[in-house]
Amino acid sequence: MKRDRSNLLTFSTLVVLLSAVLLIPRLTAAQEESAQSLKTPTQQDYERQSRQFRGLWVSTVSNIDYPSKRGLSAEQLAKEADEILDRAVKLRFTAIFLQVRPMGDAFYPSKLYPRSEFVSGKQGQAPDQDFDVLGYWVNAAHQRGLQLHAWINPYRVTVGKKELEDLAEDNPARQHPNWTFKHGDRYYLNPGIPAARKHVVKGIVEIVQNYDVDGVHIDDYFYPERKIDEDAKTFEKYNRGIDNIEDWRRDNVNLFISDVHRELHKVRKDVVWSVSPAGIWANKESHPLGSETRGNQCYFNLYADVRKWVKEEQIDAVIPQIYWEIGFKIADFSILTDWWSDVVAETNVKLYVGIAAYRLDPKSKSEAWRDLKELDRQLEYMAASPEVSGQVFFTEHSFRPNQPAAEAIQRYGDAHNWVGVEPKEN
Repeated sequence: MKRDRSNLLTFSTLVVLLSAVLLIPRLTAAQEESAQSLKTPTQQDYERQSRQFRGLWVSTVSNIDYPSKRGLSAEQLAKEADEILDRAVKLRFTAIFLQVRPMGDAFYPSKLYPRSEFVSGKQGQAPDQDFDVLGYWVNAAHQRGLQLHAWINPYRVTVGKKELEDLAEDNPARQHPNWTFKHGDRYYLNPGIPAARKHVVKGIVEIVQNYDVDGVHIDDYFYPERKIDEDAKTFEKYNRGIDNIEDWRRDNVNLFISDVHRELHKVRKDVVWSVSPAGIWANKESHPLGSETRGNQCYFNLYADVRKWVKEEQIDAVIPQIYWEIGFKIADFSILTDWWSDVVAETNVKLYVGIAAYRLDPKSKSEAWRDLKELDRQLEYMAASPEVSGQVFFTEHSFRPNQPAAEAIQRYGDAHNWVGVEPKEN
């Protein structure tokens, strides 16, 4: 999942590749077994893939990808954005997913959320020269022919040990503490409170009203996990006649998804509303419609019934985070790609597979991800999967110069004639 990965994304410590012979081990036994049943792409498959959607998540929480640090000048903020966008064009990406509301704050002037501390250094304080990050990225991306999707975290309020009084005065969580609950050392807006949901939806609509974004995107931040009890009183007050608290939580998330879908398309019919859930909807042992997996389940653990949203076309694109290798016994990439392909079949919902580019690492503890061909194998499998319309890769830092994922995708794209973007005329 795209959780806070500051402990995982130690990109600066990655070493330059030494040599293919030394760094690429043979396939694991599980990979060998799985590879025997993999589909073989045809030339037509490769031609279709060459023009597919290829997105790149740019994480801003804790300054993972952008900006490099807090308090940069307007010129520095623009320069770093341009460098990322230019690399994306060179590697033939077609879309950027920029995290513009990481935790109840905004990378743009908003009437509903304070400016982000990850830009200025202090929540509620505007950057140098009142720099509008989202506005700049939209224009700069479009000049290069790239799409720009605004990525938000709808309910997360804090990261780290912060209290509500530490937030900016105009943060909705501080203004309405009754909208929140605390789980562990973090605060969240409560999805079960109608006013809180309405505020989040209003904030999403505000983006589309003010910016020419190509899409609005959320990942798997709904309820923090299954084992919570902080919303028991909310359930008593707002249960809508639903007897089971877990069904009620799922219904709260369903209401949010459908409300965003409806309100966004009132403003602009062409804006893409996408969700990136955890890669496993449900394990078959827990739900008869689930996949042959044994991992964390977004239906039960995060209260996200993504399959329902796809079947009812309450979203325009689904981007499951299939962050495991081919042949992984708990959650096999190929099994999950097939499962999600079956879900989107005969719907108008696009399937873009979320890829764990950050895991490709010659120093990885996982033998599978030390093999720098793992990304090739996944791309090959998706090429032969007609329901897959593209990929989105996590995270941008993985595609900086000399990083394994950057070299792998450049090589694969060259080999299969990937088509890049062309600058738009002014």
